[in-house]
Amino acid sequence: MNERSAFSLPGIPVLLVLLLCGLGGATQLATSGNQAAPPTFFLAAGLFILAGFLAKGLFQVQPNQGQVMQLFGKYAGTARIEGLRWTNPFYSRRPVSLRVRNFESSKLKVNDADGNPIEIAAIVVWQVVDTAEAVFCVDNFENFVLIQSESALRQMAQSYSYDAHDDSKPSLRSHGEIVNGHLRDEIEARLMKAGMQVVEARISHLAYAQEIAQAMLQRQQANAIVAARERIVEGAVGMVAMALDKLREQGVVELDEERKAAMVSNLLVVLCGDRSTQPVVNAGSLYS
Repeated sequence: MNERSAFSLPGIPVLLVLLLCGLGGATQLATSGNQAAPPTFFLAAGLFILAGFLAKGLFQVQPNQGQVMQLFGKYAGTARIEGLRWTNPFYSRRPVSLRVRNFESSKLKVNDADGNPIEIAAIVVWQVVDTAEAVFCVDNFENFVLIQSESALRQMAQSYSYDAHDDSKPSLRSHGEIVNGHLRDEIEARLMKAGMQVVEARISHLAYAQEIAQAMLQRQQANAIVAARERIVEGAVGMVAMALDKLREQGVVELDEERKAAMVSNLLVVLCGDRSTQPVVNAGSLYS
């Protein structure tokens, strides 16, 4: 079922006509007094009843709102034109907000692609784009959004690892844009059948579950230490090679292989050590 425009007229002119009808009936009764003839009385009463019945067709449409109309249970259309409107008095009306809405899901405990238990939550920004589908295709479209969003979040979380060991493989922690895009597509695929559009979906909470949080923290610390040491050693080796090249190019000193090895060893200790070194003056010779 797709949305279509409902029949409606500007409400201000209709309201003026109804007021004139009511005023005319009241004037006719007042001028005739108690001697009003039955035809005159019935005419005035008819005007009052007609004006009151037609007044039921007046309704207001707020900005970014739609009025879903039904005629004896059948969908008659949706009015989106703002302001005071008038339509068939037999129509029943239901207002549906078209404004952008958002919510934050509860923290879900799921297993990632590696089987690790994690806690995850998301913020979803959505709005109704088809009032007919939102009202008639699902029982409660607001509750439908909440449940389907959590279902999509679970499905998405199971497709990625919390922290990938391979840089080419996306993970929940390191590839935010890819993960958020996947989450948005998963939610929109579920909400499209209910006439709703997902404006944005982003992860708001991501952490390991409490039972493995300490162990995973130690692993992350170990990975960080190894990565830092690797970078330090790589830089130290480059600095030692540069020092040897400069000494050879400028002819400062001629070093044989044994002296080069000693120099490299000392420089690596100084550059790679995690504590400050103390200088030692060598007054002897390597060969004595």
